[in-house]
Amino acid sequence: MHIADFDYDLPEHLIAQFPPAERGASRLLHVDGAALRDDRFACLPELLRAGDVLVFNDTRVIKARLFGEKASGGKIEALVERVLGESRVLAMVRASKSPKPGAILHFNGGFRATMIERQAEMFLLEFDFDGAPQGVRTVLDMLDVAGSLPLPPYITHTPDEEDAKRYQTVYARDPGAVAAPTAGLHFTDALLAELRSRGIATEFLTLHVGAGTFKPVQVENIKDHTMHHERYRIAPDVVARLKAAKEAGGRIIAVGTTSLRALEAASQQGLLAEPEGDTNIFITPGYEFRIVDRLITNFHLPRSTLLMLVAAFAGLDTMRAAYAHAVKNEYRFFSYGDAMLLEKQI
Repeated sequence: MHIADFDYDLPEHLIAQFPPAERGASRLLHVDGAALRDDRFACLPELLRAGDVLVFNDTRVIKARLFGEKASGGKIEALVERVLGESRVLAMVRASKSPKPGAILHFNGGFRATMIERQAEMFLLEFDFDGAPQGVRTVLDMLDVAGSLPLPPYITHTPDEEDAKRYQTVYARDPGAVAAPTAGLHFTDALLAELRSRGIATEFLTLHVGAGTFKPVQVENIKDHTMHHERYRIAPDVVARLKAAKEAGGRIIAVGTTSLRALEAASQQGLLAEPEGDTNIFITPGYEFRIVDRLITNFHLPRSTLLMLVAAFAGLDTMRAAYAHAVKNEYRFFSYGDAMLLEKQI
């Protein structure tokens, strides 16, 4: 298949620059084959049934963007892609000239790092916390102090305190993502409680979303695209409950493409047989889903791997019709936008 198969026209004013005034006040498009139903996200419990299991990604977005300068004085910007330990990270680094191994990078807040080596388009950086402010002993500590929230490139305003709250799910626990699992942004504590009261289970896994989620596909034939890697983990007790639910006839509903990718990556060699690992699974039309039955997701960028994923799940023609309907009816798109509930094509 070709990249042009996953293109569509989107008026710029439909790109949501800010979240809705209240969390959970989004619209919901229920896509069941050719049937398209306009609804409100708050009505989601009515579209589910007892025995269903919603699977959420509990990753927490970190303040992954850093600004500073090289020892020569040249300005730099770093986006932490992955935290590798207490002092090391893999990062994208923007500079007039790429730093070489051994180069010292100085970041806002008085923090410094040494460039260890280049790993493809990433840079391995090691931070030195000698003389750091009290309480700052690790990369995560440092990012909390000196980092900025890495809003997606299509959101044009400078991150503020409202973004710090709203570009984070209410159940975020495990820090490490550089982008939010945005389908989860619609859920409130009250909605989660209502789901549970109806006998709908909620389970959590962790996949730290990387900056590669925004990487454009730059090849004509999508088979030639190299997918980015992301780390995931599904706890043993969660694996046991998901297997039991599946065996009992319950539907597994992935909340977001990241939850789906983790569940499907874990099930390549059997149902949740690999509950922890590093995945670059690339899901395109023709993929056979092993475990996920339904998908809650936002609207995705044209020509993106995530659009390919939802086309694989619900059908390419179905997605074309759904996106055309969403544009015509002025749904809000992307991270701060509205949501869809997708039924898997049979």
